[in-house]
Amino acid sequence: MDALVYAFTHTTLVVVILAAFQVAAVYFAFRAVKTARTPQGAVGWVVFLFAAPHFAVPAFLFFGHARYPGYIRTRRAMAGIIAALRHDGEEELPALPDPEAAAIAQRLGAFERLVGIPAARGNATRLLIDGDATFAAMFEAIDAAQDYILMQFYTIRDDEIGRAMGERLIERAEAGVKVRVLYDSIGSSSLSSSYISRLREAGVDIRNFHAIRHTRNRLQVNFRNHRKILVIDGATGFIGGHNLGDEYLGRDPKLGHWRDTHLRLDGPAVAQLQLAFAEDWLWSSGEKLALEWRPDEVPEDRRVLILSTGPADKFETGSLYFANAIGAARSRVWIATPYFVPDGDILTALKLAAMRGVDVRILLPERPDHLLVWHAGLAYFDEVRAAGVKVMQYGKAQGFLHQKVVLVDEDFAVVGSHNLDNRSCRLNFEASALVYDADFAAEVAQMLSRDMDLAHAVDTPLAKMGFWRSNFALAARVFAPVL
Repeated sequence: MDALVYAFTHTTLVVVILAAFQVAAVYFAFRAVKTARTPQGAVGWVVFLFAAPHFAVPAFLFFGHARYPGYIRTRRAMAGIIAALRHDGEEELPALPDPEAAAIAQRLGAFERLVGIPAARGNATRLLIDGDATFAAMFEAIDAAQDYILMQFYTIRDDEIGRAMGERLIERAEAGVKVRVLYDSIGSSSLSSSYISRLREAGVDIRNFHAIRHTRNRLQVNFRNHRKILVIDGATGFIGGHNLGDEYLGRDPKLGHWRDTHLRLDGPAVAQLQLAFAEDWLWSSGEKLALEWRPDEVPEDRRVLILSTGPADKFETGSLYFANAIGAARSRVWIATPYFVPDGDILTALKLAAMRGVDVRILLPERPDHLLVWHAGLAYFDEVRAAGVKVMQYGKAQGFLHQKVVLVDEDFAVVGSHNLDNRSCRLNFEASALVYDADFAAEVAQMLSRDMDLAHAVDTPLAKMGFWRSNFALAARVFAPVL
């Protein structure tokens, strides 16, 4: 009798659990249709939820949302500052129909409308190649800070370079400089509590981007803040691909030399970079910062626009940034990125650019750091190569390529945190600097040419890459919407 009762109870529990999964699957399917950023994403979730609810429901809890509505309210609170930056930028522009201004408007107009602010004139730029140059320049600027330091990294580690940075921040805080630091809880998941405590005890205000605000579902692992920003006194800024960790100096024996690129900015464009940090700080702390919003122009008159994108934007700004840059190319578009998982619009733009005779090159690492994303990229190679895109891999012997750089024709280049993947384009908060200047574009072209000399073209069809690799690549591509 007891056995029969146990069997009945056990069976009933199983039925209830299975029914709960079915009900949840139906509910999440409606949510997916309502909130998915693309029709393909909505269809994918609906099929997955109905076909395998016991797997799909937990997956949806972690990856299912692609919107960040609460951040929109934070952005509205910065409307006055945004309007002032827009006004200042528009005042600097020469009046149309000046031929130079018309050409600039044609090249930059869509980018400016994407972010809602015009490019700023009167800036100096300094290209920083690899970790030694980047951190040396950052440390020099931090040591000279007089009023405030704003620092934001996706990854902060309690290792040698992390502690060296921490000591400098502590020294400036003790000298009376206001120091504010943001990190992402996923990217900095290994950051020790003792590191955070040391900085706080010295007067550094260090916060997790998600500390007091959350998505509707705390299980979500989307909406990572992938920006890498450093601003000194509102006048000097840094942006690029480096996070704060020893591997970015090539100290990880598995990855070897770390090939990355950063950029130092001086001039009015720093206010745009600072705006991205100020919005994130307001979101994470509720504090609206009093900052210097009108840095002086510098003699080197380069035009710069900060492309700050994220899941709270009205449009798919990350994807549109890439698509517009590729579509604007007349002679060449070279893209260096560690991950290549393009969405449909970017894929189409790449193929069309190559078909109209543009020199389209994608420079990727041969050495993977995230196997799933790396293999998903392989599944796109045949398609883009068939259209004339040249796919290149930075050799394993040279180390790991992590830079995020786009070069278009002879007149502008972009350095920042945007990877060419769906996560950067749709799910992450990102920031990159577009520099409209022929001399700067020539610097970037020279840098990328050196990198390509250390790379090799990938011509092997996916089907000939081996049974396991080719099939794993095809399976990995299924996860493209969240990679």
